[in-house]
Amino acid sequence: MPRDQIIRYFSTFALLLLLVAISAQVDTQISLSSQWELLKNFSQRQLLANNFDEIMFVESQLPRIVMAILVGGMLGLVGSLMQQLTQNPLVSPLTLGTASGAWLALVIVNVFFPSAVGEYASFAAMLGAMLTLGLVILIAGIRNMSGLPVVLAGMAVNILLGAIATAIILLNDQYAKNLFIWGAGDLAQNGWQQVQWLLPRLSVAVLIFIFAPRILSLLRMGQAGAAARGLNIIPAFLGLFAIGLWLVASSITAVGVISFIGLLAPNIARQLGARTPKDELFFSMLLGALVLVATDALAMLMSVYTFDLVPSGTAAALIGAPALIWFTRRKMGAQDQLSLSLPKSRYQMASKALPLMALCLLVLTIISLFISKATVEQEVVWLFSLPDAFGWEVRWPRLLTSMAAGAGLAVAGVLLQRLIYNPLASPDILGISAGATLALVGGSIFLGLNIFEGTTSLAFIGSMSVLGLLLILGKRHQYAPSMLILTGIALTALIEAMVQFALARGDETSYTILSWLAGSTYRVTPLSALILTASVALLIGFAVITVRWLTLISTGREFAKARGLNVPKAFLLLLCCVALLCGAVTATMGPVAFVGLLAPHMAVILGAKRAELQIPVAAMIGAGLMIFSDWLGQNLVYPSQIAAGTLVAIVGGLYFIALLIQGRKAA
Repeated sequence: MPRDQIIRYFSTFALLLLLVAISAQVDTQISLSSQWELLKNFSQRQLLANNFDEIMFVESQLPRIVMAILVGGMLGLVGSLMQQLTQNPLVSPLTLGTASGAWLALVIVNVFFPSAVGEYASFAAMLGAMLTLGLVILIAGIRNMSGLPVVLAGMAVNILLGAIATAIILLNDQYAKNLFIWGAGDLAQNGWQQVQWLLPRLSVAVLIFIFAPRILSLLRMGQAGAAARGLNIIPAFLGLFAIGLWLVASSITAVGVISFIGLLAPNIARQLGARTPKDELFFSMLLGALVLVATDALAMLMSVYTFDLVPSGTAAALIGAPALIWFTRRKMGAQDQLSLSLPKSRYQMASKALPLMALCLLVLTIISLFISKATVEQEVVWLFSLPDAFGWEVRWPRLLTSMAAGAGLAVAGVLLQRLIYNPLASPDILGISAGATLALVGGSIFLGLNIFEGTTSLAFIGSMSVLGLLLILGKRHQYAPSMLILTGIALTALIEAMVQFALARGDETSYTILSWLAGSTYRVTPLSALILTASVALLIGFAVITVRWLTLISTGREFAKARGLNVPKAFLLLLCCVALLCGAVTATMGPVAFVGLLAPHMAVILGAKRAELQIPVAAMIGAGLMIFSDWLGQNLVYPSQIAAGTLVAIVGGLYFIALLIQGRKAA
C-alpha cells in the first residue's frame, strides 16, 4: 500500500474515532472514567449500569453510534459502487430514486400488511428499490447511466412515488403514525436489538469487496473494452446493483431515509486521492461512517439546544444539499447538456380557438359544481343536482382556488421557460415552489403560524430567495437546463428534509402540514379563494401586458437590447411575477407539482407557439387540469378524498417521464 494511502486511511480513521468520542459526550452526564469502565466490561454492561444515565449510555448512546457507523459505511460503500458502475459522480440512492422506491414499499407494507413488517420489511424495501431502478433504467436507457438523463429520470420517479406515498398516508393516517420519524431518518436506539437485526443483513457487503474491484477496473476501460476481456456486462452490472440495493433497503428499514451520504462520500474520497476501484470502495465506506457520525452528533446537539427532536436525516441534508450544488458546479460538462426541447406541433392555433377552450373550461366547471357522488339510503351513487346552500358554500371556494392555482402556475411555467430558454423549467422542478413551502413550513414550526392561513408575502420571500440563488449559481453555466435542474434537486431535497423535521413530531400538526403539502383545496376559505383569484388575475394581466418583453427576451437578449428593451429590468420584473404567482398559489393551497411544466407544453402541442397566445392557452389548460383533478379527487375514493395536488403530481410525473423517454429516442 502506498505511503500516502496509509496516511490518508490512518488520519481518516483517527478522525472517526475522535468524532465517536465527541458524539459519546453529547447529552450524557456520566464521567469519562465511568464510560471507560462500561466499555471495558461491555459483556456485563447490564450488571454494571447502576443508574439511569449509565443505562442510557450503554443502551441508547452506544448503539446509536454503532448504527451511525454501520449505516454511514454502507451508504458510502453503495454510493461508490453506483458511481463507479455508472461512471457518473452524481448517482446515488437519492438521485436514482431508489430510496423513494424503498420508502413507498415500506409505506405499503406498514399500512396494508402490518403483520408482515417485522419479518418482510427489508425484502419489501429491496423489491421497491429494484423496481424503481428498473423504471429509471427504462426511462433513461442503459447507455445513459453515465450522463444527466438518469438523474432526471430518478428525480421524476422520486416525485411520482413520493406523491403516491403521501396519498396512501393521508388516506390511512391511523395506520401511518409511526412512519413520520421513519421518513425523516433517525438513528435513535432503545437497545441493541436493531443493531443485531441489521448486522447480519449487511454482511453481504463482503461480496462487493470480493467481486466488484475487478469488474469496476474493467468497466473503466469502457463497455466495449470490458466485454472484449470477457466481462458479461449486464449480469455483472445488475448483480452488483442488487447487492447495493439490498444494503440500502436494509439500512432504510432500520433507520429510515437518510439522504446525501451515498452521494457525498465517494466524491470526497476522489477529491482526497482515491484512485483504484478497491481504494475508492474502502475509503468511501470509511468516509460514509465518518460523515454520518458527524451529522448525527450535530443532530443530537441541535436536539439538546432546541428542546425538540432533530432527525439525523435532517442534519445530513443540511450538509449534503450545499455539497451537491458544489459538486454539480464542478462536475458539469458539455456532455451533461440535455437533448430536450419543447414539443413539436404541426398545428398553428388561431386566436378564435380561445372561445372554444373557454367553453370547454365552462363545461368542466359545471361538472365540478353539479355532478358528484353522494350517499343515498346507505348506497353511494352519482348525482346531478344543484348544490344546497351548504354545498355551494363548500364547492365554490374550491372551484375558484383550483382554477386560479392552475392558471397561475401554468403562466409561471411559460414565463420561466421563455426567460431562461429551458424547456424543463417549472416552479416545482427548479425548487421555486419548494422555497415558498420552506418559508411557510418554517413559519408554522418556529413562529406558530397556521399553515392554512400562510401569508403570500412570506411565501414570496421564499420563492424569490430560491429564484435568486438559482440565478446566481446558474450564471457560470449560462443558465444551462442541466445546471438549474440539478440545483433545484438539491434545494428541493434540503427543503424536504426540513419538512420531514416538522412531520417527525407525529402529532396532529404533522397531519395538518402533510395534508397542506399534498396540495389540497379542502380547507380553503371563501376569502382566501377570492384573494388568490384576484392576485393571479392581476399577475396574469401583467404578463399579458408585458408580452412584448417576453417575446423579445425569448428571441435573444442581444436582440431584445437592440430593439431598445431594458433587458435587466424586464427580466427582473418578469421573474418577480413568477415568484409572486408561486407564492400566492403555495400560500393558499400548498405546493402543486408539474402544472407549470405540463400546461405550457400542451399549449405548444395545440399550436400556441407565440407568447401572446401561449399565455392564455396555458392558463386555461392549467385551470382545467386543476379543476378536473380536484373534482376527481373528491369522487374517486368517496367518501375519502385525494388532494388535487397529489393527482396532478402523478399525471405530471408520468408526462415528465414520457418527455424524458422521447428526448432519449430523439438524441
